[in-house]
Amino acid sequence: MTPALFVKELTGLNFDNTFNPYSDRCAVYDLADAPLSRSQTLQSILEAAAEREIDSLWIGRDLGYRGGRRTGLAFTDDVHLTVHAERWGIEVMRSTRGEPVAERTAAVIWRALSQAREPVFLWNVFPLHPHEPGKPFTNRAHNSRERRAGEEFLSQLIALLRPGRLIAIGNNAAQSARRISSQPKVIEVRHPSHGGKTRFSAQMSELYDLAGNGVSEIGA
Repeated sequence: MTPALFVKELTGLNFDNTFNPYSDRCAVYDLADAPLSRSQTLQSILEAAAEREIDSLWIGRDLGYRGGRRTGLAFTDDVHLTVHAERWGIEVMRSTRGEPVAERTAAVIWRALSQAREPVFLWNVFPLHPHEPGKPFTNRAHNSRERRAGEEFLSQLIALLRPGRLIAIGNNAAQSARRISSQPKVIEVRHPSHGGKTRFSAQMSELYDLAGNGVSEIGA
C-alpha cells in the first residue's frame, strides 16, 4: 500500500448520510477544487510521514462537521490546518470560503500536540464525516457497517506508517484499535469532549512528558 493508493481508495468510500471530504464538495462552504485539494494534502502528509519513524498514531472516532469535514484531516479545524501541514513540511491552502471555523476538540488536541516533540499522525476509525439524515452540519457516531470499512483503512494505515504505539482517544477508538492491531498494547486516553479535557491533558502530559517541556497543565 502506497500513500497514493491509500488516498485513491479513500476517495471511493461512500455511505448514506456521510460526507467524503476527498470526493464530495459542500455547496455551502467548499471552494470549487476542495475535494482534490484535500486529497492532495492528505497524500502529501502521508508521503512525508511514511519517510519518518512515527512515534504514535492518535486515533479518534470520525470526522466532525466543524473540523475534518472542512479540512480532510483528523482532529484538525481551519484554525490548525496550517500548523498541521507545517509539522510535515508541506504548504496548504484552505479548501473552504468565509471565516475560519474552530472546533473545540481540535483546540484541545493541538494544545497537547504542539508540545510533543515526537512525530505523531492523526487519524479516525471512520475516515469520513457521518451526519444525521438530511442534516449535513450535524455529527453522529458511525454505525457497524461504517466501522468495519473504517477499520480496514486503519489497518492499512498502521501497516503503512508502522507507528511505535497507538493512542486511542476515547472508548470507541480503543475498541477498534484493539480489534485490529497486532501490537500488544493500545493506550486509551479520555476523549476531551463532555468534560474530559482535564483528564485528557493530564494523560497526554504523562505520555509525552509535556510537563518536562514547561507545560504544567494543558487546555484547563
